[in-house]
Amino acid sequence: MVSSLHATSLGAGLALTASLLAGSGSGSGTEAPPEASSAPSRPNVLFIYMDDHAAQTIGAYGSRFGPTPNIDSLAADGLLFRNAFCTNSICAPARAVVLTGKHSHVNGVPDNRSTFDGGQETFPKALQAAGYRTAMIGKWHLRSTPTGFDHYEVLRGQGPYYNPLLLTPDGQQRHRGYTTEVITDRALAFLEEAAASEQPWLLMYQHKAPHRNWQPGPNEVGLFDDVTFPEPPTLFDDYATRNPGCASQEMSIATHLRDEYDLKLAPPPGLDEEQLTTWKAAYDPRNAAFRADPPTGDERTRWNYQRYTKDYMRCILGVDRQVGRVLEALERLELSDDTLVIYTSDQGFYLGEHGWYDKRWMYEESLRFPLIARWPGVIEPGTESEELVVNLDFAATFLELAGVPEAMTTQGRSLVPLLEGEAPTDWREDLYYRYYEVGEHAVPPHFGLRTATHKLIEFPDSGFTELFDLQADPHEVQNLAGDPAQAELLGRLQARVRARAAELGDALPEDVGD
Repeated sequence: MVSSLHATSLGAGLALTASLLAGSGSGSGTEAPPEASSAPSRPNVLFIYMDDHAAQTIGAYGSRFGPTPNIDSLAADGLLFRNAFCTNSICAPARAVVLTGKHSHVNGVPDNRSTFDGGQETFPKALQAAGYRTAMIGKWHLRSTPTGFDHYEVLRGQGPYYNPLLLTPDGQQRHRGYTTEVITDRALAFLEEAAASEQPWLLMYQHKAPHRNWQPGPNEVGLFDDVTFPEPPTLFDDYATRNPGCASQEMSIATHLRDEYDLKLAPPPGLDEEQLTTWKAAYDPRNAAFRADPPTGDERTRWNYQRYTKDYMRCILGVDRQVGRVLEALERLELSDDTLVIYTSDQGFYLGEHGWYDKRWMYEESLRFPLIARWPGVIEPGTESEELVVNLDFAATFLELAGVPEAMTTQGRSLVPLLEGEAPTDWREDLYYRYYEVGEHAVPPHFGLRTATHKLIEFPDSGFTELFDLQADPHEVQNLAGDPAQAELLGRLQARVRARAAELGDALPEDVGD
């Protein structure tokens, strides 16, 4: 259902609950084709892709940290998706899913150690073959050389926050400046060229920010000094009913943020003299105050939380400023009316929820990502969608818009009907998730199913099962898996997640307990 901004609809959730209790539900490895679209064909596509941007830090999503003016303007002028989710909450796998429209076990990138096979089908290749000029600028993070792009300038690996090296078809190029601004400068150069051509274009404009270690730019480094951010209600979560991995993880704000690297108690390496001077002017007084009266216990956790979230939000406001530059350029170059702008992220992130930073878990803050779309003349301004969408859907969407929906096989669905304001009657009722990586941050592998109202998570290594009622317990602190009153629903969801895995061709571990 698509509704006016900030309206709420429970229709999809109630329908799904009835379906589950009745034992119904259907799905397939490759979802049903979209209903016929009346949208104008072959728009330009500007895909603004963030790294670890939590939806709960965007003003349009009700951020407790304040407004994000330029990103918020996209929501005011377009469509905000309330229920956009990833299939594997980690950087490289999410990027591979976006490019291929296929789950991790199909595209070959289940974790950050895997190398993306650039020879497989991707939507940039399909758009390129359909006559689009394609470009990738910013963070790539897939270990292989980008394919399917007429032009690319990408960071090596994760890349630094300052003075980045960009890899291009013509070799390496060093740039001086803040990476968020450098990536934007290069994107603007592409737009200037694209405006002079009649050829439709795809620009994947992909930021490093706000990935760890959250180094703000020179224009934002002084923000929030006189602000105290609200704490999330689960900052001191005790994980009483949750799987044992919640307590043994290594992503705790209290104990795992590193003093110099994460908390900026020393300046970062790689800054030039001018950048270092600006940095020290901001951080030296803050650090002196900390050292004069260092907090302990819970107060140290609170100090860590404030330092971490302020640096994170400084990075976000830096991106917001650059998004404003790009939107202004679209207007100046008279490209806005013919361009679909997508603002999104590879996954969500924890800003103190459950006491954490990072992602990986299937809990809401990292499962959910922001998704805002603006397309003048097609998308009604100030609207929202409550439908369940996943990052699998981008490829199918862009293929349909380019007029080549059959150019490659995907496991997602085109979002074009939702962009037009209509949800197909057979839209998905659940989504399948699987996290594979072993070792990093000590988050155990797990898989699960999310519906409009409930979530099932299973941890094969411990045999632990979690069930959450997302309406009654939005913070996911009360595991209902052991509640006899929920036994029938639990059984149906467990059967459904295994059916989804089979439909998708994913082999699940066999040692999952009750």
